[in-house]
Amino acid sequence: MIKKAFPQFIISRNSVLSICFLLLISCSNYESPNKYVDVFIGTSGHGHTYPGATLPFGMIQPSPVNGTPGWDWVSGYHYSDSIITGFAQTHLSGTGIGDLNDILIMPTNRKVLLSDSAKYESKRSYASKFSHDREKGSPGYYSVFLDDYEINAEMTATERVAMYRFTYEYGDPQYLNLDLGYSLNWDSFTEGYFKVIGEDENKKLVGYRRSSGWANDQHVYFAMEFSKDFTISDSAKYKGFTSFGALEFEPTGREVITKVAISSNSEEGALANLETLEDWDFDETKLFAEMAWDEELGKIKVQGNEEKKTIFYTALYHSKLAPVLFSDANQDQTKYTIYSLWDTFRAQHPLLTITNPDRVNDMIRTMLDFYKENGLLPVWELHGNETNTMTGYHAIPVIADAYAKGFRDYDAEIAFEAMKTSAMQNKRGTDLYRKYQYIPSELEHESVTKTLEYAFDDWAIAQMAFMLGKESEYEHFIVRSGFWQNVYDAQTKFMRGKTVEGDWVEPFDPKRSVHRVNTDYTEGNAWQHSWFVPHQVDKLIELMGGDDAFTQRLDSLFNQDSNITGDNTSPDISGLIGQYAHGNEPSHHIGYLYNYAGKPWKSQEILHEIMNTQYSTAVDGLSGNEDCGQMSAWYVFSAMGFYPVNPASGNYVIGTPQFEEVTISVSDAKTFTIITNGVSNKNIYIQSATLNGVLLERSYISHKEIMEGGELIFEMGSVPNKNWAKKTEFRPIN
Repeated sequence: MIKKAFPQFIISRNSVLSICFLLLISCSNYESPNKYVDVFIGTSGHGHTYPGATLPFGMIQPSPVNGTPGWDWVSGYHYSDSIITGFAQTHLSGTGIGDLNDILIMPTNRKVLLSDSAKYESKRSYASKFSHDREKGSPGYYSVFLDDYEINAEMTATERVAMYRFTYEYGDPQYLNLDLGYSLNWDSFTEGYFKVIGEDENKKLVGYRRSSGWANDQHVYFAMEFSKDFTISDSAKYKGFTSFGALEFEPTGREVITKVAISSNSEEGALANLETLEDWDFDETKLFAEMAWDEELGKIKVQGNEEKKTIFYTALYHSKLAPVLFSDANQDQTKYTIYSLWDTFRAQHPLLTITNPDRVNDMIRTMLDFYKENGLLPVWELHGNETNTMTGYHAIPVIADAYAKGFRDYDAEIAFEAMKTSAMQNKRGTDLYRKYQYIPSELEHESVTKTLEYAFDDWAIAQMAFMLGKESEYEHFIVRSGFWQNVYDAQTKFMRGKTVEGDWVEPFDPKRSVHRVNTDYTEGNAWQHSWFVPHQVDKLIELMGGDDAFTQRLDSLFNQDSNITGDNTSPDISGLIGQYAHGNEPSHHIGYLYNYAGKPWKSQEILHEIMNTQYSTAVDGLSGNEDCGQMSAWYVFSAMGFYPVNPASGNYVIGTPQFEEVTISVSDAKTFTIITNGVSNKNIYIQSATLNGVLLERSYISHKEIMEGGELIFEMGSVPNKNWAKKTEFRPIN
């Protein structure tokens, strides 16, 4: 018997098979979206994804670790590698900085001492070669053959438990190595231990790992259980703590099933999580994982080009890998961790308000709990630690967007207090922002980006104040939301660094980018960052000289050469079309801005190009870091035909849909269907549109319209209709 979260009851193996059988006979045309997910997309290039097994937003992620240092191994794995050092229980999906890869295990068919000579370019002594020819992955499942030991390693997962099946050759010794002291090139082991508890069939291994890295003080407790008895045949200490152990099993039968659970709180929490998986049937657990993903991905059904379906469903899959569960099964409140908010506030969190409304309130409550414990809302939270990575305080638009959309199962007054407190702090240049109404370049790195992003966050605070009837606070923050104008240079039409005295920083090169230090822009340059005014695009158009001048300026962005100047440029500037950089988040809304100038047909052109050049079905099919779902959420939205340019406005700007039909399940009883007649690689231009049978002349739709269900129909053609949504009254609302 297996206790599972998603069906809300206990299902036996026979009943699972019955369900599958009934599904097949009642829905003969049913096509599982799982078949279109390629978990290896993004594991090459700079995608930084991992191929291992997990459930939607699952706490645990059993996945391979190559053991290779370097930026492209931040998830622990890169497709270019040919060595596996082991399998860890925690992984980051597509981040630009590495951490986690905790609680490493590795099966071998002989005793391998940690003190033995390292092999394969200084990797651990138990590392093994592998081949992609004998490697498989799908939603909820991963397997690989370890050539050095002739062991097939398989893994699947529930929400809180990893299950492994290690298949050894007949008669071979059966070992499993546990390495707590192992650190990739990102964190440092500080303390830990493991011990055996229980006897006979109740025998388990429990322990703890503490480390310091991107997460400054990370705690991971774990509990392991095995399908057969074991002895600890060897152990080693690191920094005075027992950190390595070799477990030996009786070689009866070829398989060793291993279950692993983790907790950030305690051994008791890890054991409680372990108890949620009672069964030892690997195939059944794998089947449940597949069913969970089938249900999750099936919330959006698309019809059309097969290759684009693979890109779409893989993107939808990647958008569900973070945040992850952080609370234990024996805790009352559901909490989450891994909030990559500089990235995900733009599209991934708005996507969750459509596809995962049951999780939104818990995610907001988690942010508010973080505020109560730490005094500020999270910026980039990682396993209970504030990393303070990136700019802005973007928990604010996520909360404001959720509240505006009706997600209100939390204390709104506390939420507003948290927003104001984060805006009134004296860290990260916020004090300078208030004093000068911009951030002076010589006093704070990334001054322009921070000014722009704080102004947008202030707009979100103002909207929250308005919804709560706080007039004076609304007036205060709506004024602050216009501070971005203080870094706009009317002569060059760029957002530029400004000194304390109010002079523009010279010399000025809009293509210049310097990574992290002595720069006015975060992971980018003036060409890429000068468009971030999603709350006041109409004002930006006015300052740039009106619709035609604004359009010409956008054209220039995409038609520039792609040279980036400056020393030590950011590796995140990738996926270039001219100076537009789709591989990093600051550019993500820009392609939609033509709509605001009454030229949506030009958005349709460039968005079609972005979707067809920056995403593919190859292992390097992402043009930049996946960033915890943002890169993929952009594609999910854009391929359906709309995108949240202002992610706290409750509106979505229309682009160019990629599929003949998209059906979104917005509730148990309602669907929102997008039908795109005549769509093809040539027919990319919207000729006309109707919403629920009524002519749609505007180039945006609202969240409310989507969630009420209905039908949006586009008529497509190969020639632009330059009159559709041209008039001012039909343009997107800021």
